[in-house]
Amino acid sequence: MLELVDEDGRTIGTEEKLTAHRPPGMPHRAFSVFLFDDAGRMLLQRRAQGKYHSAGVWSNTCCGHPYPGEAPFVAAARRTSEELGSAPALLREAGTVRYDLPDPSSGLVEREFNHLFVGVAPRSLAPDPAEIAETTFVTPDELDELRNKEPFSVWFPVVLGGVEPVLREMDLGFRA
Repeated sequence: MLELVDEDGRTIGTEEKLTAHRPPGMPHRAFSVFLFDDAGRMLLQRRAQGKYHSAGVWSNTCCGHPYPGEAPFVAAARRTSEELGSAPALLREAGTVRYDLPDPSSGLVEREFNHLFVGVAPRSLAPDPAEIAETTFVTPDELDELRNKEPFSVWFPVVLGGVEPVLREMDLGFRA
């Protein structure tokens, strides 16, 4: 179940995940996590082929939906640990973004009020293969190169743009 929200991010109900993503979509709460290593490289994941949408595409370190009533920070830390097999460090809030994006590959819609988080990647990764096909750490130039060659999730440019102020503050050169 997902937490449905109004335009201001206030909870207004719940709905089953797939139903909330079917066109025209229902606005719901989500989170996106960006983790970095000690060299300032961003950790990306290629989503597993078995995902119900955006399968096999590159995206930010972790994204998902809090359980109804679960704080977004708690959900982000929990889910990142579940997917990567190790907990993130120094996770901090980095704002919110809203978007209404169709996913042409699946026919589903992302209508999300997305809470953004930035942190430090764990030193060892043991990705859950049901969630993550592969991971890679990239510099800003390597990210640009990868984005020109490979498909990314439809939400990636929006969430990356949302964390840009924090990345500038951290003196990292990533841009949407």
